[in-house]
Amino acid sequence: MTIVGIDNGATGSIGVFKPDFVDFFMTPVMQVSQGKAGRKIHRVDHKALKEALVVHLPFMAFLERPYTGQFINAMLPGQRSFEAVLVILEQLGAGYEVVDSKKWQEPVLGKIKGSDELKKASKSFGCQMYPKFTPLIQKHGDADGLLIAHHFYRIHNHD
Repeated sequence: MTIVGIDNGATGSIGVFKPDFVDFFMTPVMQVSQGKAGRKIHRVDHKALKEALVVHLPFMAFLERPYTGQFINAMLPGQRSFEAVLVILEQLGAGYEVVDSKKWQEPVLGKIKGSDELKKASKSFGCQMYPKFTPLIQKHGDADGLLIAHHFYRIHNHD
């Protein structure tokens, strides 16, 4: 079974696991004008993401639930990206499950607490387990999409 792990957001990443194949890439984004002079936002590039995923059909995607903090303005970009990815998965007819970060982080990274420490652990573990992606992981700062796919591939394929 092909598994796709999606770290939510316009700064997220995506991992793909299938027998004898692993891929990792950043969520494709585009910059668009928000209407006010000079104001730009990053949005998921739906066409590029759909093209990147369609070649892996059929697959089951595990999409990390966006952070829902106290401030609505902080939620909007994450929620916008989350909705865009859900629509793409639905258009592709792909199965998906929305998961909380704790569902994959503790089994993969251990009982590490704190966002900064989790990102360091994700980066370190990703580079150790998948050295061919080290330059991309270093540039991005973590391997979350890759590790989400890693975790759920192991569960669903009994490795």
